[in-house]
Amino acid sequence: MTDGTRSERTHDDIPSGRTAVVIGGGLAGVTTALALADAGVRVTLLEGRPRLGGLAFSFRRGDLTVDNGQHVYLRCCTAYRWFLDRIEGAALAPLQDRLDVPVLDLAKPEGRRLGRLRRDPLPVPLHLGRSLASYPHLSLAERARVGRAALALRALDLGDPALDAQDFGGWLAAHGQSARAIEALWDLVGVATLNAVAQDSSLALAAMVFKTGLLSHPGAADIGWAHVPLGELHDRLARKALDSAGVRTEVRTRVTSVSINENGTWSVQVPGETHTADTVVLAVAQREAYDLLPEGALDAPEDLLEIGTAPILNVHVVYDRTVLTKPFFAALGSPVQWVFDRTHASGLREGQYLALSQSAAQDEIDAPVATLRERYLPELERLLPGARGAGVQDFFVTRERTATFAPTPGVGRLRPGTRTKAPGLYLAGAWTATGWPATMESAVRSGVNAADAVLRTLGRPRPRHLFEFEEAA
Repeated sequence: MTDGTRSERTHDDIPSGRTAVVIGGGLAGVTTALALADAGVRVTLLEGRPRLGGLAFSFRRGDLTVDNGQHVYLRCCTAYRWFLDRIEGAALAPLQDRLDVPVLDLAKPEGRRLGRLRRDPLPVPLHLGRSLASYPHLSLAERARVGRAALALRALDLGDPALDAQDFGGWLAAHGQSARAIEALWDLVGVATLNAVAQDSSLALAAMVFKTGLLSHPGAADIGWAHVPLGELHDRLARKALDSAGVRTEVRTRVTSVSINENGTWSVQVPGETHTADTVVLAVAQREAYDLLPEGALDAPEDLLEIGTAPILNVHVVYDRTVLTKPFFAALGSPVQWVFDRTHASGLREGQYLALSQSAAQDEIDAPVATLRERYLPELERLLPGARGAGVQDFFVTRERTATFAPTPGVGRLRPGTRTKAPGLYLAGAWTATGWPATMESAVRSGVNAADAVLRTLGRPRPRHLFEFEEAA
């Protein structure tokens, strides 16, 4: 592993057809590099940051290890589950035994605010029947209409390109969903998974989320999350796996250009060094990919710049005592969306550390910390009686202004596949055409897609274990 000063050198001595450079050390790039190395390809992974993990990372703040944002996955995220297994980290990010989401509604009197979304061990769609029938945040009529809309959603063909042009909010309204039902159920799930409210979301992506997560398998929506800092998984364990696979990993290495040579190989330029390889995978954000793409690599490279982005704000609060006895909850009737207990994972020894994950945060992403403190501390006191009178030992925020691509209607036609028109050049990233919204699952799937395309071109066998998750799905 190298991150210091390098001399001018090339890799011309490596046998042709067996070398690759992966640009970008997020989940997409790490997945691509591991898959290619497992198939016998000699891989160099280049990352501009001082760490791996992309936007799912950790940092130190005093004695705390802080995740930049709360990331969760579902049992149906078979590619990310494969990734966790591949880096030997699955035990550090366990899944719930059974879906159970506490939902607090501030509009209700204290003592009657709690509802739950949970499943029973029954076939789809009966597995959610009892939970929906008793969900106190909707009227009886609204619950019945939700059931009918879910059946209509289940009948949609995800392969129909017309779904991409429609907005989910309009579809829900046309299927009898009230504003309250959208807020208390559809957006409760959709904002967290799509990073957009229903009216701003492509029907294709929303249908994919709900069909796969809630209507495909009884346990598909069981929630998993890291019980250790994300850096432990996506940086330390990922580096260990890459090293064991023989991948040469270089961090603090910013790629300045990518170009094809007369003999069909590729040159990747970084300060002080040129990497030569048979194939290159751009596993970076769409705008960075646009800057690095050689002319003619895509028919309409400007489409990459048309893919919008959406922010996520995370509010972090450290109390001097325990104020929440559950691992997480979701909120209604409040600007608070989802709250997670990160005490143990952060290394905090006294008190409690809560992380608020605020998706689709366009209106707040640039708000001053003092303004956010004035807004969110009283809301937490309203939601959590234990927070009233508790001392606040620390309050800070993390902001990801371009956390995900925006899942707007029509975005599907802008998302490119993994192959480009330049032989030997491929794309990976959650923003590519995986069929999923911008999630860790989409990032890993894009890496699998890129590795598969490279191996087919090189005529090399696909490692069987890489594609076991497809069978599980």
